Amino acid sequence: MALLGAVATAILSVIIIAMLYFGRDIFVPVALAILLSFVLAPLVGILQRIHVPRGLAVVSVVVAAFMLIFAIGSLLAAQLTQLAGDLPRYQSTISEKIQSFRDTRAGRGTLERASDMLKDLGKELDKPKDAASAPKIGTIAGSNAFAPPVPVEVRQPDPGALESLRTLISPLVHPLATTGIIIIFVIFILIQREDLRNRFIRLAGSSDLQRTTAALDDAASRLSRLFLTQLVLNGGFGVVIGTGLWFIGIPSAILWGILAAALRFVPYVGAVIAAAFPLALAVAVDPGWSMLLWTLALFLVVEPLVGHVIEPMVYGHSTGLSPIAVVASATFWTALWGPIGLVLATPLTVCLVVLGRHVERLEFLDVMFGDRPALSPPEIFYQRMLAGDPTEAAEKAEEFLKERSLASYYDEVALKGLQLAQADAERDALDQERLTKIRDAVSEFTSDLSDQDDRPLAKSNSTSDAEAWSAVEAVAENAVNERLPYLRRETLPLDWQGEHPVLCVAGRSLIDEAAAIMLAQLSTEHGLAARVEGPESLSTTNVFRLDTTGVAMICLVYLDARSAAHMRYSVRRLRRKLPKATIILGCWVKDIDAAALELLRESAKADLVATSIGEAVRLCIEATGLTGSAGEALGLKNSPTAAA
Repeated sequence: MALLGAVATAILSVIIIAMLYFGRDIFVPVALAILLSFVLAPLVGILQRIHVPRGLAVVSVVVAAFMLIFAIGSLLAAQLTQLAGDLPRYQSTISEKIQSFRDTRAGRGTLERASDMLKDLGKELDKPKDAASAPKIGTIAGSNAFAPPVPVEVRQPDPGALESLRTLISPLVHPLATTGIIIIFVIFILIQREDLRNRFIRLAGSSDLQRTTAALDDAASRLSRLFLTQLVLNGGFGVVIGTGLWFIGIPSAILWGILAAALRFVPYVGAVIAAAFPLALAVAVDPGWSMLLWTLALFLVVEPLVGHVIEPMVYGHSTGLSPIAVVASATFWTALWGPIGLVLATPLTVCLVVLGRHVERLEFLDVMFGDRPALSPPEIFYQRMLAGDPTEAAEKAEEFLKERSLASYYDEVALKGLQLAQADAERDALDQERLTKIRDAVSEFTSDLSDQDDRPLAKSNSTSDAEAWSAVEAVAENAVNERLPYLRRETLPLDWQGEHPVLCVAGRSLIDEAAAIMLAQLSTEHGLAARVEGPESLSTTNVFRLDTTGVAMICLVYLDARSAAHMRYSVRRLRRKLPKATIILGCWVKDIDAAALELLRESAKADLVATSIGEAVRLCIEATGLTGSAGEALGLKNSPTAAA
């Protein structure tokens, strides 16, 4: 059955590709119209917000856009005509430059002599075998002279007026027809935008119309902003290049500026191709080499500046495509539609990836072409702990810390990764050796991050790592635990000035101990030194042997909520050992709500309950009494207010 499904999918894919290839005269205008509609939709929205009727707004924007396109086309034609008229003059400059280059050489080199020898041999080989025995055409008075050939000239009859008109119009028919199709489709798409969206939702067969409608509206809005921004940015790039070439003295600078703007839509090689023409022209125009060097310097400065500085600032991050997807899409669309397919490859693939992220049936497109990792950040963290590779995990965490805090990383990535490990442990998929390996890897991981400040770095140093950014997207900038206060030991209350005022105790397993290690590291980072005790310390025999000197707060950590009795007995034993200490129950189970946690707290008779590592640290800080304005006066530093 699965084989039949795969065969059917393959046949359907072949049919779709064949349709795209043989129907390119229709599909290319439609694709251009869809992309143009994304660019023009925000402008139509602006006119509608000032109470311009929708139909009038659409027609006005489309007419203005195509008038601009026709004006640019006329300018290109004029520049090309001027360039064609100057080509003979440039030919002589190139000939002189080649001759001067040859004259600077001290004699003809070995390669040049070898080339001349090969040419002479070629001429000898091309001679007829028996030229002397060739038949004579005529003999005059016994001489062997050939008769001169008789010239023959074939003339076509003069074309009539109708034939001349057809010859003039025929090259214009296809471009005009394509332009007309694009205009009609753009107007239709902009006017019937919501209706087309609803029909697409019906075809997609979503079971949740409300969510899918909101998702597609959001996707359309994002694509509109992306393409409009890309158009403005590439247009600005073309203006800078054209202006720079004009100052350098390159002929037809406007032509090369427009070409640079258009080719910049082609990833990786577009700017290189755009630079090739002005560089070749600089060689032909300037008798020296200064114009060539200035042109090369212009592209070498402007392209990296736009690509690596301005684009990340404007776009924020990548367009959502993996590098392999960009190359593959460029190859695919070029093979189907030629040069226009190369220009449209990236925008079309971006559309497909966005649809894959919002439409359930098209999710495979996001997996195949998107830049988001195939595994979620918690899955990646868990996999690296299983592989015993905490160093690589720490490198990814440092990328995350450029955007968000360490508390958020522990809560959204590391803790959820440990919850996956707990699920595997509950179904007996992890033996004791693997559990120990995970615990040790987490310990090394937190040690690697011990010198990291629990605050995101400046935005100018933002991450470009796809794995880290997928985790960043799950955390809001103003999240509750994004800016936890920092404490100074000398300003803490007397009962909190011990060597380790916070004691983190693992509830039942080595995975609980791994979570406790992260909690202790984060607490220590914020000024409340903490130490960790394993689950064996909660036994009746060992609990009274605990070194509790200077302990003011106990955090009892569980990633398993199956045994409320174990929590209750653990809290009771710790209460007997430290009757004055505050006990926080941290039961960090996947998909458990706050109400269920509160019931567990009441059942266990704990003082407080924490839903995450960051919240547990915040409760510890609040328990010191150093919060608010009074706390700032007593030594609370880097508080949310002060940081803001």
